[in-house]
Amino acid sequence: MKGHPSSTSRPSRRSVLGLLAAAPAAAALSTPDAALAAAYPKIPADLRPAGAFDRFLADRARQDLFSGSVLLVHRDRPVLARSYGMANKQRSIANGPETIFALASVGKLFTAVAIAQLVQRGKVSYHERLGTYLDGFPAAVARSVTIHQLVCHTSGMGNYRQTPEYQSASPTWASVDEVMGGIMAIIRGSDLVFPPGTGLAYSNSGYEVLGAIVATVTGQPYHDYVREHIFAAAGMTSTDFYTRPQWRDNPRIAHPYSTQPSGERADVIEQQTFVGTPAGNSFSTTTDLVRFARALLGGGLLDPLHTELTLGGKHAIPPWSDSPGFRPQASFETYAPLALLVNGQWVLLHNGGAAGESVYLEMYPDRDLISVVLSNYDLPAAPPVAAMARRLITG
Repeated sequence: MKGHPSSTSRPSRRSVLGLLAAAPAAAALSTPDAALAAAYPKIPADLRPAGAFDRFLADRARQDLFSGSVLLVHRDRPVLARSYGMANKQRSIANGPETIFALASVGKLFTAVAIAQLVQRGKVSYHERLGTYLDGFPAAVARSVTIHQLVCHTSGMGNYRQTPEYQSASPTWASVDEVMGGIMAIIRGSDLVFPPGTGLAYSNSGYEVLGAIVATVTGQPYHDYVREHIFAAAGMTSTDFYTRPQWRDNPRIAHPYSTQPSGERADVIEQQTFVGTPAGNSFSTTTDLVRFARALLGGGLLDPLHTELTLGGKHAIPPWSDSPGFRPQASFETYAPLALLVNGQWVLLHNGGAAGESVYLEMYPDRDLISVVLSNYDLPAAPPVAAMARRLITG
């Protein structure tokens, strides 16, 4: 999910681009300590260790409603870092601050930024049609769908994951090329669900197409481009597109535990696609996602003008909420995250969820705060945690 404010009501350049810009993107994060309250008076007491948020998170974990890692950072100093539950129950490996989690749809942020980098370099234009960059689509699609629409989920492309073709073929794919080629073949053969630009529908297919554009325009495989120009550029040392065998065998990567009809949580790693794609399921840690946010907002991935272009609102959407009774004043689509206006403050966020995956990355430019919630339980695990932090941050 994504968005940001309109150009007439966006945050100031200083508040957006200055967020955490003083520290280098790959700087090590210091350890939370008792001096935080005195050093950072802007941090609500309820966000600090032993505060309301800490107690809420611990209670969720005690009830086995949350398994994962949480990190709140103000500038370059953590406010709260907590890990609960097991990364690998069979091997008795607990989640910790360096545990690597599958990101589900939060990985779309990397694809959106890759497109923005190519726009900055003059290789891609948001107004251009799909057919300018890729072949093999029906003429009606190639001539009508724009890059802008693909990024903003208004292209009319649906969700290839729901097609019988994907569900039958994806378990047999055993290489990156098979995954990328198989997905694009399904998308090329699928109809639009509405005329481009006439509706809004969250689209995994649209982001796979954007990834194919990155590969075609750069002459570099999508995964390699993102590794070099986003992960390495932001100093994300543990982030990658791990394959299913790596996910299974690497002790640092949390296994996905999904609730079954019996009520038991089962490891569903063997149900996953061989490798993550432009639509999601790259892998990262809480610390690396903070580094990404700092690089994005601090000018480490895009120049100042294209950072504003990427984070500026493109169109309003109905007020978005993941918490009953707590709705923003306004919500906007951007060329990367969703943007919410909450109690006079901007919240930039992207979330994601799948079987055994529940993930949130939230940026608070007006407060110089970043919130990361990574869980290896189903989607209900992370939203209450992220929403509680949001309530306390925005006051």
